[in-house]
Amino acid sequence: MRIIRDYQYVEPQDRGASVAIGNFDGVHRGHQAVIGLARAAGGDAPLGVLTFEPHPREYFAPDSAPFRLMSAKARASRLEKLGIERLYEINFNAALAALTPEEFARKVIKDGLGLKHVVVGADFCFGNRRAGTVEHLKRFGEEMGFGVTVAEILEHEGGQVSSTAIRAALTEGRPRDAAAQLGHWHRIEGTVIGGEQRGRELGYPTTNMSIDGLHPPRLGVYAVLVEVLTGEHKGHYHGAASIGVRPMFGENRPNLETFIFDFKGDLYGATLSIGLVEYLRPEVKFDSLEALIEQMDADCARARDILEAL
Repeated sequence: MRIIRDYQYVEPQDRGASVAIGNFDGVHRGHQAVIGLARAAGGDAPLGVLTFEPHPREYFAPDSAPFRLMSAKARASRLEKLGIERLYEINFNAALAALTPEEFARKVIKDGLGLKHVVVGADFCFGNRRAGTVEHLKRFGEEMGFGVTVAEILEHEGGQVSSTAIRAALTEGRPRDAAAQLGHWHRIEGTVIGGEQRGRELGYPTTNMSIDGLHPPRLGVYAVLVEVLTGEHKGHYHGAASIGVRPMFGENRPNLETFIFDFKGDLYGATLSIGLVEYLRPEVKFDSLEALIEQMDADCARARDILEAL
């Protein structure tokens, strides 16, 4: 997969793609359907995604609470697994935000990227103040020579498939409901960082990962699937993870600590992907380390049973 970040400087081999346009936060089943339509419409054209970094919501409200389901790197990894050949991860800045809908269609889609076909959701808006609608896009496509397909909003038993609904499920500790909309387990991807090594002292050595910048799932303990993406221990494992502020030790910055079952080795600096499968219990401050260890024993036993049944 090739990543293109500047629509004004595009190599000839990166032009002429059939693309799905959107933010693709979570790359959920609705996003996957839009990508499928782009694949079908493109013929021999490269399959692409046109998205923006930073997320426009981050650009316009930089002080808002973290809301992203995945980092740009994790999104790129997920899109590559879906067969995306060209990721147009365009820098969202003041100049891009100021483009009128017609300027966006002409300068970005037609002249800049030279796209063959674009697919958008029925609720897609674009251009300055989100003034452009799918009807505008269809008209610009006819005038400028690129095809346009509008995808219907995907429904599931609980309503529309959306990043907002997935965030709500995660906030409420319902990772299986989130997975039903995502089409995959919700994963937190990142680099293993140094910790206080308290878990090692307790007999439960954990990997520590930051969740800064991401929408925090409900704090507590989860049964998780672990994928080690880099390093000598690459592979798939089972585990139990805690997302929280570690009240036993007076810390208050949420992070992700994962105990990988039956694993021995050094993972510092490795990139991990932690899939949330089931919420086990909330974060609790115990009266003693012995009580904490006893609960961790029970958590791990329960997590093993859940994961072995998948």
